[in-house]
Amino acid sequence: MTTSPAAPDFTGLKAMFINCTLKRSPEMSNTQGLVDRSVALMRGNGVDVDQIRAVDHDIAVGVRPDMTEYGWDTDEWPALLERVLAADILVLAGPVWLGDNSSVMRHVIERLYGYSGVLNDHGQYAYYGRVGGCLLTGNEDGVKHCAMNILYSLQHIGYTIPPQADAGWMGEAGPGPSYLDEGSGGPENDFVNRNTTFLTYNLMHLAKLLKSVGGFPAYGNQRSEWDAGCDFGYSNPEYR
Repeated sequence: MTTSPAAPDFTGLKAMFINCTLKRSPEMSNTQGLVDRSVALMRGNGVDVDQIRAVDHDIAVGVRPDMTEYGWDTDEWPALLERVLAADILVLAGPVWLGDNSSVMRHVIERLYGYSGVLNDHGQYAYYGRVGGCLLTGNEDGVKHCAMNILYSLQHIGYTIPPQADAGWMGEAGPGPSYLDEGSGGPENDFVNRNTTFLTYNLMHLAKLLKSVGGFPAYGNQRSEWDAGCDFGYSNPEYR
């Protein structure tokens, strides 16, 4: 007979959820319904959770940290980015439209990318030491395609992705009920609930591991050292 391991202590971790729904507050968001499940688990484990519904904010288009320096009159993204950078965990959540991520999701990823060239105190790219995942909802297929895009984007800019870092709910093909609609079966779906639970705990586990060692190891990945001439043992052989 096996015994269940003791629940770990995640106190001190911070998480940010960005809901990339197309619906402004206070309109109901089915994606928010799934986000709420993960948020409740994190808060129940002592994690400090912040949330943004991106479409509620004046986020300029572009791939620079502050687009007011590039011709835009206003841009709320720099202030929102400070909240993102304060978090150990980032979860991007959104709907699936035409089998792909929402336009708001692409917009948020582009703005995250705009900061990816900035370095942290270790000379690594700024997002190193943080973990990322995604949650998706829709009423047709596309969740795996959207997750591949989001998770690739997050790891490319420096986030670390744990196992089982995506979860989503898809209804029947064709017009049908959305996640929170009566009779959809979404909130009761065991497969979705299991994956959302695993996603949430894996994000917390990896964030705790990284935080306990002071972030992602800073050898062989420091842009500042590479620019200064350190090649970390890399050799470029001459081909004849």
